[in-house]
This record gives sequence, C-alpha cells and structure tokens, in this order.
Amino acid sequence: MRINVGIIGASGYTGGELLRILANHPSVEVSYVTSREHAGKPLHYVHYNLRGYYKGLRFHEFKLDELTEKADVVFLSLPHGVSLKYVPDLLNTGIKVIDLSADFRLKDPSMYKFWYGFEHPYPDLLSKAVYGLPEIHRDEIRNASLVASPGCNATATILALLPVARAGLIDLNRIVSDVKVGSSEGGSKPRAGSHHPEREGAIRPYDAEGHRHAAEVEQELRLITKADVSVSLVPYAVSSVRGALASVHSWLVREVDDVEVMKAYVQTYSKEHFIRLVRAVPPGYPDPKYVIGSNYADVGYAVERRLRRLTAFAAIDNMVKGAAGQAVQAFNIMAGFEETLGLENPPLKP
Repeated sequence: MRINVGIIGASGYTGGELLRILANHPSVEVSYVTSREHAGKPLHYVHYNLRGYYKGLRFHEFKLDELTEKADVVFLSLPHGVSLKYVPDLLNTGIKVIDLSADFRLKDPSMYKFWYGFEHPYPDLLSKAVYGLPEIHRDEIRNASLVASPGCNATATILALLPVARAGLIDLNRIVSDVKVGSSEGGSKPRAGSHHPEREGAIRPYDAEGHRHAAEVEQELRLITKADVSVSLVPYAVSSVRGALASVHSWLVREVDDVEVMKAYVQTYSKEHFIRLVRAVPPGYPDPKYVIGSNYADVGYAVERRLRRLTAFAAIDNMVKGAAGQAVQAFNIMAGFEETLGLENPPLKP
C-alpha cells in the first residue's frame, strides 16, 4: 500500500528534509508540494541535493481542492503562527495532518499568550492534537488525525530526562536544560542571530530568560509524573550546522547508586529502536557528531555524588529526530507501517 503525501511549505529546511527522507520511503508517494516563493519551479531548483529523485514534481501555490485530490496525509512545514490558518480546513476534509510548527503542541491555550504572544483561536483542536513524541504517545499517535511534532530542544530535553523523572529519582522543580544547537534550527531565511556566518566560531546563549520549548517539557513530564514540574531551558547558538546536545541538570532526591540510574534508562528505552544509551564506551557521553543524518537519539547521564547532581544528556540531529525524521516516525505509526520505515539510515561519519 502506498499513501499519497502532501507537504505544505516544502521549500525550507524541514520541508527539504522531509523530501529527502520520503524519497526512499517504500510506501509513500509525495504527490503535492507547496511554496509561495517558488511556485511553478521544480523541486531541485531549491533542493539541489534531490536532483533526479522527484522528476516532474513542481512547487504549487496552495489550493485546498487540489491538495484534497492528491494527498491523504499532509505535513505542514510552516513558521509558528502560520499553520493555524491551514489546519482547521484540512481536518474538515478528512486529511490527516502532521504539523511541524508549535501551533498545536501545548494543551493549555493560555500558554500561547505567555510564550508566543497570541491568543490561540482553536482551543478545541489543542485538546484533540497529539504531541508527536513516539516514546511517550505511541498509542495516541496511532489513532490521531492531528499530530503536533515536538520542538528539537524539547525533544532532546525530554528524552534525556524521561527515565529519571519517571523513576522518581530527581527534584522535578529544580531542572535546568542547557541545549547547544546548530544554525539550521534558525531556518533557511537568514537573520542576524541565526545566519551561519554570524554563528561560526560562536558559543552564544539566547532566550536566556526562558525559552518557549520549556513549556513542552513541563507539559510532558507533568503528564508522566503526575506532579508539578519546573524547567528552565537555555539554548546556545554554536557553529555547527546540524545537531543539538541537551545537558539537563537536576538534583537527586536521595542517595542512589549507578545501578539504579542505569536501570531507569534501560527500562525506559530497551525497546526503543531510535534511542541508544551511551555509557562508559567511546565517546563516553552523547555527542551530536555521531547521530547527524539519522533519526537516532543518543542518551546518557553523569552523577556528581558530592552535590547529588544528576546531569542527563541527549544528542540528536535537530533536523531529523528533532523535526522531519520524528514527523515521519509519527506518520509511520499513524499509517500502520513499521515505525522505522524510511528511517533506517545510519549516522554519517566523519
């Protein structure tokens, strides 16, 4: 069985990454792609790496009637605040939607006013949307019509912390996530802070008074632990193009040994294909260098016993497990396919 897929906003980095991944997906036909800026042009006009993969496929101006004729599932690869304009009409046609923006990630409508500066116009859809992190919401994703794909900083932070939070080993109100992330997180349109020449050689904090992905982390950990959770998340612009490394600092609530911490990670992730535990083998701790180009997340931890500090680590490719790859993983679950379909690419080296 092949499923016809549309991508709205296909000319940006995440749109291009979706196209790269789906090019070799055996059960997908990419049948409709949109770009206002590049309408009428072939895909390889923008995505030069895909020359020869999508012969005859061109960017379109978005038209709902055309999309409904050509696609059964649609990925939205649009800026925050723009997906809102598309999702209700798409759902009304019966098309399933996977949204890579933040527009439907948060369940509490008031959080959109606080973190994004606008009143959410569709609070009813927030309750129906499924947060698209398979390691937590696999069963809900299977039956979803709207999946809100997580942010990359949130993905790395949650995956790092999930085992010890679930096991009740840490103080859930003293969590600080330090995330180093590559320039591709800023998107394909250059801005002063995200343009790579301005980031090369830099290690620069931004949104240090509170990054909006913290809201996703708090939401998901509260769901898992049934307790109050407070997370401070500070991202850093670094000179890599791809990759995110979350170092999540927390404090143990009691004395624990290494066996107990290891057990928490093994119990949480032993059956998760895309999660790899890195511990006491080269390189010692997770490093984005060893996941680039793949949908894998490498996780690990360190305990400073003097202070009862536990730092959990997660390394991901922000464009794959942090965006397009995770969205395809959710798509596979929704479609009833093997979760790994089209995503079995090993990381690049060097």
